[in-house]
Amino acid sequence: MNIDRAVFAFAGVIVLTSLALGYLVHPAWFLLNAFAGANMLQAAFTGFCPAAKIFKLLGVQSGSAFQ
Repeated sequence: MNIDRAVFAFAGVIVLTSLALGYLVHPAWFLLNAFAGANMLQAAFTGFCPAAKIFKLLGVQSGSAFQ
């Protein structure tokens, strides 16, 4: 798995977890979806993704989108 796929998988887990927690526990958990979406949007324009940096530190292979 490369960094690109790891970032997409992580974002998917965050979104689905937030949706489940928002539905089952408390609607405030939907704010985590807003944070994930805002982070993906800024990463699309700036190329900077904190999750990609963390995955790189953990030794995940570089991808084409995130080096």
